[in-house]
Amino acid sequence: MDAIVGIDVSKDHLDVHIRPEGRAFSVTRDAEGLASLVDQLASLDVKAIGVEATGGFETVVVASLAAAGLPVVVVNPAQVRAFATA
Repeated sequence: MDAIVGIDVSKDHLDVHIRPEGRAFSVTRDAEGLASLVDQLASLDVKAIGVEATGGFETVVVASLAAAGLPVVVVNPAQVRAFATA
């Protein structure tokens, strides 16, 4: 089953939600947390990973996921908000 992953990035941690299984978890936004995130996502059949642009905090996350060969895309926060209110 194809998984769609959404990641909310903050200064200290990442909140991850995986659909359609509905699993959610958090990891720290450091080398250890990113390694854990990559390991967990690499074991899934991930179709897309959406990361909201957050003033540069997303850069290391996106680079780590892309380096692991995972399908990651940075999304515009204004578009995410518009979609949420639709």
